[in-house]
Amino acid sequence: MPLPKAELHLHIEGTLEPELAFALAARNGVQLPYPDTEALRSAYLFDDLQSFLDLYYALMAVLRTEDDFTDLTDAYLTRAAAQGVRHAEIFFDPQAHTARGVPIGTVIDGIARALDRSEDRHGISTRLIMCFLRDLSAASALETLDAARPHLHRITAVGLDSAEAGHPPSKFREVYEAAGALGLRKVAHAGEEGPPEYIREALDVLGVERIDHGLRCIEDSELVARLARERVPLTLCPLSNVRLKVIDVLEDHPLRQLMDAGLLCTVNSDDPAYFGGYVGDTFHAVREALDLDHERLRELARNSFVAAFLQDDEERRTRLLAEVDAYDFAGESGF
Repeated sequence: MPLPKAELHLHIEGTLEPELAFALAARNGVQLPYPDTEALRSAYLFDDLQSFLDLYYALMAVLRTEDDFTDLTDAYLTRAAAQGVRHAEIFFDPQAHTARGVPIGTVIDGIARALDRSEDRHGISTRLIMCFLRDLSAASALETLDAARPHLHRITAVGLDSAEAGHPPSKFREVYEAAGALGLRKVAHAGEEGPPEYIREALDVLGVERIDHGLRCIEDSELVARLARERVPLTLCPLSNVRLKVIDVLEDHPLRQLMDAGLLCTVNSDDPAYFGGYVGDTFHAVREALDLDHERLRELARNSFVAAFLQDDEERRTRLLAEVDAYDFAGESGF
């Protein structure tokens, strides 16, 4: 069995593999601008975050019905279970779908259908995180939060994603205040493309509990000390950082430095269909590139459960942490 782990930074739209994209396109009568799956897979090469996002949003055209979102989510959960995921907190981008005429209820109900049976089918507990697209207006985010009100029993937290540069967290102060008043947890992407100051804003202006990405904190020693002192989790995505050229090569990733500084780091796959690997693949890659020993891998796995939104099921958290502590790397079959 692979090392038990939680995945806390996973965009469900980013798990759309070429084979499923073509199957859904055929189901829904959508013409993709690629002749076959290999041509589409070869298009999964990017110069930067924006070039990735352009393709990412274009391929969403195949997602139309509840069944599409259920199939997409089931496919991810199947792959995740095979790589040791026991708990997954899944991002989705409602504005990217409602802008295409897909009702928010169709998106949420389709994803939730797969999540509701995930523990029975895959042994994975789940939480759903609704993200706002930061390159759209704050007013649009507020409208999205309002549209989601009938579905809040399905949603654990709100997040903030998409193009970071030029869109500071403070832009979304009002919607995060409203989300907090509704009892939703809060996370945000910060410090991927954006500067360390965006991480501070996410903490101090938005009141987030976790920082998604956050690797650029390494540029600010005072911020690193604060994140370590306050035990703010970072949901790092090393393979994504390389593919989007945030860093040049995996050997340059600051994960080891951040762990050495006492930060509560986790590793995640982000958009695995596009970035070359799911979370188990990511564990394997950082082990090789950064020479992480078994105890460092165990620390990353423990951190993922410590940082998870499992406050309503502490018994499960305790049980999963015990599984990590008891894991025998001598008989490992993967990460």
